[in-house]
Amino acid sequence: MERSGDGAASVWWGPYAAAIARWETLTRPAPRPTDDLGRLNPTFVEWMQGLPTGWVTATPGLGRPAQLTALGNGVVPQQAARALELLAPPFPACSRCSAR
Repeated sequence: MERSGDGAASVWWGPYAAAIARWETLTRPAPRPTDDLGRLNPTFVEWMQGLPTGWVTATPGLGRPAQLTALGNGVVPQQAARALELLAPPFPACSRCSAR
């Protein structure tokens, strides 16, 4: 099994090692998936969604449960962009713009 993650907090990813390694090459090193109590780590969810570090987790006054709620109810930017590519009608050319 491959190891990945942030130094001393490295974890064994098991069958997900290849996927984690691919995403790390596109983003940043994966944070620990769980905290010291074995609970889901919001920074890991933030990383999985491709959000910048602290996008949700550095919001003042937002505790762990609220962070996970926000992340769970959020839209993954890459999925939203692809949905718009597939579902949005083509933007018509501006007749005034092409006349110049």
